[in-house]
Amino acid sequence: MGLAKRVLQGDVRATARLLREVEEELPGAIDELKVLYPHTGKAHVVGITGAPGSGKSTLIDVLIDAYRKENKTVGVIAIDPSSPFSGGAILGDRIRMQRHATDEGVFIRSLATRGWHGGLSKAAANVIHIMDAMGRDVILVETVGVGQAEVDIMNFAHTSLVALVPGTGDWVQTLKAGILEIADIFVINKADKQGVNEVEVELQAMLQMGAPSAAAWKPRILLTEAINNKGIDDLMEVIRQHRESLIASGRYEAYLRERSRLELVEVLKSSLMDRVSRMATEDDYVEKLIDDLASRRVDPYSAASDVLKRIVQEGKF
Repeated sequence: MGLAKRVLQGDVRATARLLREVEEELPGAIDELKVLYPHTGKAHVVGITGAPGSGKSTLIDVLIDAYRKENKTVGVIAIDPSSPFSGGAILGDRIRMQRHATDEGVFIRSLATRGWHGGLSKAAANVIHIMDAMGRDVILVETVGVGQAEVDIMNFAHTSLVALVPGTGDWVQTLKAGILEIADIFVINKADKQGVNEVEVELQAMLQMGAPSAAAWKPRILLTEAINNKGIDDLMEVIRQHRESLIASGRYEAYLRERSRLELVEVLKSSLMDRVSRMATEDDYVEKLIDDLASRRVDPYSAASDVLKRIVQEGKF
């Protein structure tokens, strides 16, 4: 039995193996993903982003508890910085959320960024599909947290949470970097710290200064103390409300179309780059083209057009 069929049956070992093959970009993984794709699109994907120290991992830990109390299965994707030596995730899934490791209803996977920008990983979309096909009801995606421009999560998650923390200036820089526009829910975590009221007031003012929107959903601001499990019931309720708003307004279908468009473009770019890379190492044609570029006998735009025409004529991707 193939890996994909075992994943559809909820086989944890088969899922872990396929996830590894996807992250390592092994050739056979694509065929397995093709089998799984028709069985995806059912899970609710919640993205959690924010500056380092905002308590994203602790928030996810208590959200897992809350979803499990509702008897929902949970997938967690924790994006970690890449090791400069192995290329793998510096922080592993066995270090994070250790107390959930023996719960069969929770599947946690760490992914390395491997140079991917935007706070995510190149493999993130496929890993979401695999966990979705596996039967997870909710998939929580935590961005890497090593910078503020982590806006790619809006392309993967139905509901985007931005975690902020009082007492530092990082949250202001986070909002300036564009995260203000992608958040469906702002979570001011560690709300027992001094300065939480100031952060809430300033955040409300920034939202009011934004461009008027006819959207059915207006970003919400919630206060939590994740480490003390305070405010989590309210957060769960607002996540539910956001999902219901997406469906009622028709934006859920629009999101699926846009995500499908982005995935198609990314797969096309990846396929073309792989083919061009193979041509560069296997085909003297590319070397001659580079010589022509260097000697100014041809411009880069015409050269790129010629490469694309050659790929199409050969029919190989």
